Amino acid sequence: MAKDVGVAEHGSFTAKDYRDPPPAPLIDAEELTKWSFYRALIAEFIATLLFLYITVLTVIGYKSQTDTAAAHGGDQCGGVGILGIAWAFGGMIFVLVYCTAGISGGHINPAVTFGLFLARKVSMIRAIMYMVAQCLGAICGVGMVKAFQRSYYKNYGGGANELADGYSTGVGLSAEIIGTFVLVYTVFSATDPKRSARDSHVPVLAPLPIGFAVFMVHLATIPITGTGINPARSLGAAVIYNQDKAWNDQWIFWVGPFIGATIAAFYHQFILRAGAVKVLGFIHKQLRCLIIIVKSHFFSLCFLAID
Repeated sequence: MAKDVGVAEHGSFTAKDYRDPPPAPLIDAEELTKWSFYRALIAEFIATLLFLYITVLTVIGYKSQTDTAAAHGGDQCGGVGILGIAWAFGGMIFVLVYCTAGISGGHINPAVTFGLFLARKVSMIRAIMYMVAQCLGAICGVGMVKAFQRSYYKNYGGGANELADGYSTGVGLSAEIIGTFVLVYTVFSATDPKRSARDSHVPVLAPLPIGFAVFMVHLATIPITGTGINPARSLGAAVIYNQDKAWNDQWIFWVGPFIGATIAAFYHQFILRAGAVKVLGFIHKQLRCLIIIVKSHFFSLCFLAID
């Protein structure tokens, strides 16, 4: 990227100094021959495993600490609370994105990967393999939680995402769409190469706003869906918990995040980055060239007819 960015005189930045990086190929089979690709898959697997391990343990620990049944002697005001759970999710994303951004891009979420694929930031092969690695990592992470907290795991819901009582399916789906839009939009904004070219501190700070986005969305939507916004997180918990309610609501935690990621990708690429204007401008230029060619041929034919 540094080679593509010319530094203007006196450190100023103009549009001419920056060139958009070329889009990733739709299918790049050459990636399968590179160690860096498999290293990135391992990084996504381990990061998602650690993410689920810490966050689901936090959820179950909070529920066990606040269980006021006499047999448990819990304190209704004890535990980390919803605020603490939100911090656990946001904080872990901050840490893991910081650790893996230079290796795999630090996606840790199929919805983020899907959004970046739509924006042609990653190839289809990389996107699919990332999603597989993330889902497997999530399942293993929750499996570790069950192994360490077997006495509490089933009693406290296994950290699985479910639509809360009193909320309709439409409300739950909307919460997932909006929450994922906030997250993926933040990812695009924090990793925008044009901003990175202009402000050198942006790549360093990128994990911070992404972690805060996860934190804020959890504060808002934990009471509604338990906050998915990450299909791997929802799938991993559902696979290990394996109860009907978690599976019945599972589609919400895939459809919602993927729709939210799609909207965020479209908004950033075609509205904020004026992708639609560029496309229309290209089409306009092509049409003008076509009209000029047609006119020249038309006049040539007219002159030939006169002769």
